[in-house]
Amino acid sequence: MKELEKYFNTVDEADHHPAEIAKILKELSDDDFSQAIKLVPKDLVGDVALALPDRYFDDVVENLSVDELSHAVGELESDDQLEFMQELEEVDEDVAAEVFENLDHEDKTEIQTLQKYDEDEAGAYMQLEVFTAREDEIVQDVIKRFAKLRKENELENVQNLFIVDSRDKLLYTVGLDDLLIFDFSKTLRENIESSEESFEPKIATDTEDIKEVVHYFEEYDLSVMPVVNGDGKLLGRITSDDIYDIINEHATEQMYNLAGVDDDAEEDEDVLKAGRKRAIWLGVNLVTAIVASVVIGMFEQTLHSLVALAVLMPIVASMGGNAGTQTLTVVVRQLALGDISNKDAMRILKKEVLISMMNGLVFAVVMGAIAWIWFDIKMLGIVIGLSMVINLLMAGVFGAIVPLGLKMLKVDPAIGSTVILTTVTDVVGFFSFLGLANIILL
Repeated sequence: MKELEKYFNTVDEADHHPAEIAKILKELSDDDFSQAIKLVPKDLVGDVALALPDRYFDDVVENLSVDELSHAVGELESDDQLEFMQELEEVDEDVAAEVFENLDHEDKTEIQTLQKYDEDEAGAYMQLEVFTAREDEIVQDVIKRFAKLRKENELENVQNLFIVDSRDKLLYTVGLDDLLIFDFSKTLRENIESSEESFEPKIATDTEDIKEVVHYFEEYDLSVMPVVNGDGKLLGRITSDDIYDIINEHATEQMYNLAGVDDDAEEDEDVLKAGRKRAIWLGVNLVTAIVASVVIGMFEQTLHSLVALAVLMPIVASMGGNAGTQTLTVVVRQLALGDISNKDAMRILKKEVLISMMNGLVFAVVMGAIAWIWFDIKMLGIVIGLSMVINLLMAGVFGAIVPLGLKMLKVDPAIGSTVILTTVTDVVGFFSFLGLANIILL
């Protein structure tokens, strides 16, 4: 509480940053948070609420009136308004309805425009606030208009001027740095035609998959991208800060899915919900563990005959599991980044097979020698060595095939891959090791 008061007293109002305020709020107790959130300037409440982790949103709503929440939404840019209202609906639909009714007509229209898009479409992430001009406008007039809009806080975070025709169809994108070196006395069209640079815009359509838009930003190193409809009419823009959020969310989702955890449930404070989601995958793991145990049971007599097998058996399965996880992680991540095309499947498979074979041979020699010296049984070293090669090879093959196969079926490669791979490496590891032992040693 005192830290927040100190921040407001020592930092100029113009320099107040939502992220800094959110950082201080996260350190407070529940009681202090309830008081501190009321100290946040009304114009920044919305940005601060969105900067806080989701679990704090309930507390923000509980400690602010409908009028205060409405004001907070009104101060946000259109894409953030949509996000705020979506989170508010999850907390309390009645309050969300009241807040929506309190908004002015323009804000309501913008929120409704963005709500029509699915969450995986580019249109759901765009800002409707854009700086546009006609191609026949004089540059000097455009700059004066821009200055006026900035003074009135009608525009924020503007990097580009979008040039449109009379039907609002996007023609060119001009960076503000380029605009400043134009001939101010000429029209935009005259400057563009006389310039050696290309101002052809890199565009996204409003119904395009947002993952493709993320790849555009990464590939072309963009800071902003205009969004158009099917007819080329300018609708809005997507900025790099939204893309960073999407990348972060997707990376988190990938990590959670690889561990068999639901990312939405983990963000929720409901212990039962999170526990139930985890239990589903734990149940699947239990089934696969039973399958592996059944394989072990098939060689019960073999294990009774040579106790050393029981000692060494987990090593084979563990090495296969770790090798498979390495391959799986690399392939899933490359798929998420778009580094693997449909034609790349065989290349990836060959690479992973070679790596697995190489490591399999190396560790087969190492483990074979250790087993021979440890138990003074030469053939036992050969058995575990051969088993190590087989299991690491299969780990590499399935570590690549499983995510690639799921991708072809249009299923998130991270979901279920670990469970399938663990089953394969356990079953193959136990079966190959005990099967070879049964043939060679007994």
